[in-house]
Amino acid sequence: MYRHITSPGWSLGCTWAKKEVIWSMVGAKVADQGDCSKFKGNTPLCCEKTPTVIDLLPGVPYNQQFTNCCKGGVLTSLGQDPSSAVSAFQISVGLAGTSNKTVRPPKKFFLLGPGSGYTCSAANIVPSSVTLSSDHRSKTRAMMTWSLTCTYSQLIASKNPTCCVSMSSFYSPLITPCPSCACGCKDANKCVNDLRDSSLLQSKTSAKENAPQLLQCTEHKCPIRVHWHVKASYREYWRVRITITNFNFLMNYTQWTLVAQHPNLNKLANISSFLYKPLIQYNPTNDTGMFYGIKTVNDLIREAGPKGYIYTELILKKDKNTFTLDQGWAFPLRVYFNGDECLMPLPDLYPYLPNSAFHNSYPIFTLSSTIWATLLVFVLLVLL
Repeated sequence: MYRHITSPGWSLGCTWAKKEVIWSMVGAKVADQGDCSKFKGNTPLCCEKTPTVIDLLPGVPYNQQFTNCCKGGVLTSLGQDPSSAVSAFQISVGLAGTSNKTVRPPKKFFLLGPGSGYTCSAANIVPSSVTLSSDHRSKTRAMMTWSLTCTYSQLIASKNPTCCVSMSSFYSPLITPCPSCACGCKDANKCVNDLRDSSLLQSKTSAKENAPQLLQCTEHKCPIRVHWHVKASYREYWRVRITITNFNFLMNYTQWTLVAQHPNLNKLANISSFLYKPLIQYNPTNDTGMFYGIKTVNDLIREAGPKGYIYTELILKKDKNTFTLDQGWAFPLRVYFNGDECLMPLPDLYPYLPNSAFHNSYPIFTLSSTIWATLLVFVLLVLL
């Protein structure tokens, strides 16, 4: 729903159950033809036992296209644009047999989107799909149809988080930063300290060839930081500012998504600069929503630097039964950027209300001393 596939795009592969080959394909292509030397005359498109299929680039000849193809493997999230979240292609398979008794579903499907993290189920035979003709007057039934599901796991994709959350508020002078080494400290020395450093361009060039990222030096060591600032509280509404900052000099984040969970999102009154879509709407629960950019306006987060950030402001209506600024209620429960969960600070480090901090730190002996001093003054007044 809120995870998309970025450049260089998806790769889909499987292992044939028998000795199948691919004779032709439209809407996609194979990454490697394999050894087809045993074929004389007509040569298959691919003879690999485990072929890998990749999407075609936009602008290919019409006779190579297929419905919902040719996007360079880049797909938006389903929540952003359902029409751009689908990719399809058609292949012609040989040496598989000619009946549903001889055809076997492929095995061991795998999906890269573009990196690891996806795990695919086995292919299950389902009722045969039906295709309508162009004039919708006749139907063609497939000989066999199977389906499978590939699910994403952040733990498989990376052992460390890829983003973190910091917090601040109008009622506290303290800023709660991202946890130190929130995204790992393995490459702590491979970062850029000064944005005006003349060697930055050279560092960026060499890093693009040898490493996936070049980060600005920070305590949290994350490529993305999400800052949640409680900006103001009015009689019936309260205001939040969300800022997303890119610390990676080698990455522009296109078609990004941000998901937040907060109990007051069910009463979101206004949002500026971003688009918003509720994700969970089961009564009475409606506490999770997806934020994303406006096309051609801010759907791109530029690389690290003076312009490497975007922000929005939310106005939420107060629920008199639940609203409070105490005990960190005004801050999100969870935050996800591009489908990966961001590391949150510890709850006891959240910005706190000054009055609650005053009461918590008020010494007991001071209270008792005040009471005794009051009693002593009273006794003296009586004696006088």
